[in-house]
Amino acid sequence: MTEEDPRILELRAMRAKSREGGGTDRIAKQHAKGKFTARERIETLLDPGTFNELEPFITSHTDDLSLATEKFLGDGVVTGYGLIDGRIVYVYAQDFTIFGGTLSDMQSHKICRVMDLALRNGAPCIGLLDSGGARIQEGVKALGGYAEIFRRNAQYSGVIPQISVMLGPCAGGAAYSPALQDLIIMVEKQSFMFLTGPDVIRAVTGEVIDAEALGGSAIHMAISGVAHLAEKSEADALQKVRAFLSYLPSNNVENPPFLAGNDNPSRMDEHLNSIVPIDPSLPYVMHQVIESVVDKGSFLEIQPAWARNAIIGLGRIGGHAVGIVAQEPAVMAGVIDIDASDKMTRFVRMCDCFNVPLVTFVDSPGFLPGIAQEHGGIIRHGAKLLYAYSEATVPKVCVITRKAYGGAYVVMSSKYLGTDVTYAWPSAEIAVLGAEGAVNILYKKQIESADDPIAERKKLADEYRHKFNNPYTAASTGYVDDIIEPRETRAKVIAALSALRDKYAPAPPRKHGNIPV
Repeated sequence: MTEEDPRILELRAMRAKSREGGGTDRIAKQHAKGKFTARERIETLLDPGTFNELEPFITSHTDDLSLATEKFLGDGVVTGYGLIDGRIVYVYAQDFTIFGGTLSDMQSHKICRVMDLALRNGAPCIGLLDSGGARIQEGVKALGGYAEIFRRNAQYSGVIPQISVMLGPCAGGAAYSPALQDLIIMVEKQSFMFLTGPDVIRAVTGEVIDAEALGGSAIHMAISGVAHLAEKSEADALQKVRAFLSYLPSNNVENPPFLAGNDNPSRMDEHLNSIVPIDPSLPYVMHQVIESVVDKGSFLEIQPAWARNAIIGLGRIGGHAVGIVAQEPAVMAGVIDIDASDKMTRFVRMCDCFNVPLVTFVDSPGFLPGIAQEHGGIIRHGAKLLYAYSEATVPKVCVITRKAYGGAYVVMSSKYLGTDVTYAWPSAEIAVLGAEGAVNILYKKQIESADDPIAERKKLADEYRHKFNNPYTAASTGYVDDIIEPRETRAKVIAALSALRDKYAPAPPRKHGNIPV
C-alpha cells in the first residue's frame, strides 16, 4: 500500500485547525451563551453542503507582541459562497471566538474580497456580524479596514442586495456598515448596535446604562428605526434572510424570481366591500386589506414596530414579487409624519433598485401638523417620499381606499408623479382638505351665525363631501383611472402588473440626483 503524501496530511491538519476557531474552550463559551459559531451560522443559512470557503489560512499580520504568539487561521472571519434556494450568494461570518470577532486589516481584506466577488458575479452579499469592533492593537489599520468595507457598501448599493444579520455586538464605527445595507435583522436580547457603548458613556458622562436599553433590538426596531426585522433566535433570523431574498433578484439587471402558488388570481374577498366604515372618522385595519389582496401567506412586513402609521413590506400577487406601501388608519389615522416619510422613502427606493413593482394603498388625512414636526423638517422628509416615487421607474399601481388629502395625496404615488395605474374605491375621498376642515375655512361666518352651529357644520360638510370629496369628481378629470369595487382589487392589480411587465421608462442622463436628506 502506497504511503500517503505527507503534504496531503499537512493540508488536512491545517484545514482542521482552521475550523477550530478560537479553540474548544471559546466555542463552549459561545454555545453557553446560546449562540452558534460562525461556521454553524453559515451552515444554517445556506442550502446543505453548498458552502465553499475562501482564504481560510489568512492570519493577522500585526507586529503587536500581545498577539504575536497567537496566530489564528482565518483571523476572526469565515468567508465564502454557497447557495440559497439554488441561487449563488456570498457570505462572511465574524468569529467571536477569535479576538472577539474584532476587525483587523486582514479580516477587512477577506470581507472586501468576498464583497468584490459578489459584485463581479451579480450575487447577494450577506454579513453575519458578531464583533467587539475594531481591533485596538492594529490602530489605524483597523480603521482603514472599516473604511474599505464602507466604501464598498456605498458603491455596491443598488447593484446587489446587501444584508446584515446582527448576531452579537456591533460596536462603534462598525455599525455604519449594516446601516448602509438593504436589510438589518437582529436577534432579540442577543444583538446590540451602537456607536458609543455603555463603557464609553459611563467614562464620559458617568451615566450607567444597559446595553439592551442603549442599542438592543427593541430600541432599533421601535425607536431608532435602524433595524428592519427582529427574531427570537439565530435560526429564525437566518431563515428570514432566505425568505427576504426569495422576493429579490440577485442583482439590479435581473427580475425578481417568480414563485407559483395555489392562490386563485381571480379570488375576490367579499368582506373588502364592507371593510371601510361609512363614518370617515372610524378606523379599519389596512393590514387586513393587504392580506386579502396579496397571495395568501406571502406578505413579509418590514419595520413593523417603527412608524406604525405606515406599512411597508414584500409580498406576491399572482406569484410575482411586489413591494407594498400603505398607511395604517388604525394608527394615528394613517397620518404621515417624519418617521413614516423616511420609512416609506427608503423602501420605495430599494424596490426601484431591484426591479420590484410597487403597489400603494392610500388612506391618509395628510401630514402630521405641529411645531415639533415643522421644526424637525417635515417638509424635507416629506420631499424625500415625493422624490422617491417620482424617481422610481418600476411598474407602479396605486389604490386609494379612503382619504387622500392634500400633500398626502400627492406624495403617495399619485398619478401625475408617474404612477402607471390608479384605482379608487367608492369610499375614496380625494381633496385638498377633509370636508370638516374645508367648511371651517370656507363657511366660517355662516357656521358661527347659525342657530345651531354644530348642525350647520355637519350639513355643510356632508354637502362638501358629496360634491367634492368623492372619487367620481377625481375620475371625471382623469386623476384616477377607474373606480372599482374593493373585492375586485386583487384581480385588477394582477391585470395591471401583467400589462406593465415590460415597462420601459429610462431616466434622463445624469450622474445622480440630489435627494433631500
